Amino acid sequence: MNNPQAPFWETTPLDAMSSVQWEALCDRCGKCCLEKLEEEETGRIFYTNVACKLLDPATGACGDYPHRSRLVHDCIELTPATVANPRWLPTTCAYRRLREGRSLPRWHPLLSGDPISVSRAGQCVAGRVIPAAEAGPLVHHLIDWIE
Repeated sequence: MNNPQAPFWETTPLDAMSSVQWEALCDRCGKCCLEKLEEEETGRIFYTNVACKLLDPATGACGDYPHRSRLVHDCIELTPATVANPRWLPTTCAYRRLREGRSLPRWHPLLSGDPISVSRAGQCVAGRVIPAAEAGPLVHHLIDWIE
C-alpha cells in the first residue's frame, strides 16, 4: 500500500526546509569535502583524492562537523544560498540534484532506509582518499570517479 503523503524532499523547497530536513538530505559521502581545482577558462571543476584536513580518510566522516567552517578557512557550509549554483557539488549530491529538479539517487539513505547503502553503491570516499598533509601538488591527485 502506497503512502499518500509525499516525502519532504519532494514537497518542501530547499529554502524552506527545517535544519533537520536539510541535514537529512546529506548522504555523508564526503565528496564535497575533497580538494577541487577549477579550470579558469571553462569553470569546470576537477576533483582530487585529497581530503579536507578534518575529513577522516578511513571513514569519510568530518572530525569536527559542528566547527568545520571555523577550523577550515575555505570550508563551504552548505546552505540554500551556497547551493543556489551547485555546479561545484558532485552530480550525485542530493542538494544539487534537488536544486536541478532531479530526484534523489536510489541508493540515498532517505530512499533505501540504510545509511550503508551509500558505501554499497560505491559513492563514499572512505578508503579512497588521502590526507592533505600527504598530498603535495593537487594536480598530481586528479580523479575521475566523481563528476
